[in-house]
Amino acid sequence: MARSLRIQYPGALYYVTHRGNERKSIFGDNKDSQRFLEIFAQSVEIYDIRTYSFVLMSNHFHLLVETPLGNLGEFMRHFNITYTSHFNRRHKRTGPLYQGRYKSVLIEKDAYFSLVSRYIHLNPVRVRDITKKPVEVQLDVLWNYKWSSLPGYFDLRSRYDFIDYTNVLEEFGGDTPKGREMYKKLIGNDALEGLSIKDKIIGQSLLGGDDFISRINEKFLNTVKDREMPAIRVVHSYAEKDKIIQATANVLGISSEELLKTSGVARYITMDLLYRIGGLKNREIGEVFGVDYSTVSQGRKRLRQRKEHDERLRALLRKIEQLLSVNCQE
Repeated sequence: MARSLRIQYPGALYYVTHRGNERKSIFGDNKDSQRFLEIFAQSVEIYDIRTYSFVLMSNHFHLLVETPLGNLGEFMRHFNITYTSHFNRRHKRTGPLYQGRYKSVLIEKDAYFSLVSRYIHLNPVRVRDITKKPVEVQLDVLWNYKWSSLPGYFDLRSRYDFIDYTNVLEEFGGDTPKGREMYKKLIGNDALEGLSIKDKIIGQSLLGGDDFISRINEKFLNTVKDREMPAIRVVHSYAEKDKIIQATANVLGISSEELLKTSGVARYITMDLLYRIGGLKNREIGEVFGVDYSTVSQGRKRLRQRKEHDERLRALLRKIEQLLSVNCQE
């Protein structure tokens, strides 16, 4: 499993999760949950963190935070150590409370801000015994879940001082009765239809569009020496996909836009190169072309079969690979 990257800069937005050691509970009772939020609020003030959403589950938590000072690591270290000290002291235990490092996903704010907030807020109904219940029951759990910032998004009496509700609600018309009702309604639709962001996260560390991934790659990862770190390899590969598509289009004599819309052997060639050279998985390649992963797998299989009997096709592939090799050395 790829280890998540630690990218910090002023104004960065993160989806953060941390799980209890051996998946054990990190909240013994409501007093622990309340103390957790008190410590969290204190840490937010000390490190000038902006918090937009949170959910506390029995053995883990979810946060959506922004760091104007680019100091997520310092904030999380202080916050986790302080709460661990409280928990160990109260429950007369020793040792680590959490399982390894916290996970953080760097988010493109303009594209995924409210989506991640909604995803976080849906966690109370992702528990196995809740997902099997009727949607009316699931919604009742959501609207009344105490250890979540969601109630404050539609009920002013349920708000926390350390949560910024305004920014998320701007997408729904602002922090007004109408905007709050629209957000609540969309959460209800999400509970009914399902909402996931996991398949959109690159290298378990980045969530954003192609331009965002490329900017982060150029600014923070191109000079990173530890290319053996799996997450870095994944991001580098993802950022290279545009070069692969452009080189293939150039050799075929069409535009990149035409290549992505075409079918047949041109599509199979591109899929194969994205897999072999770009390092993308079938699912990720499918997202590029707007098809499912099985279509990609079948397309690559057809290309392999055709290559066995088609020298011109093999020569075409060699030409594209040579062009990519030259581009990589520039």
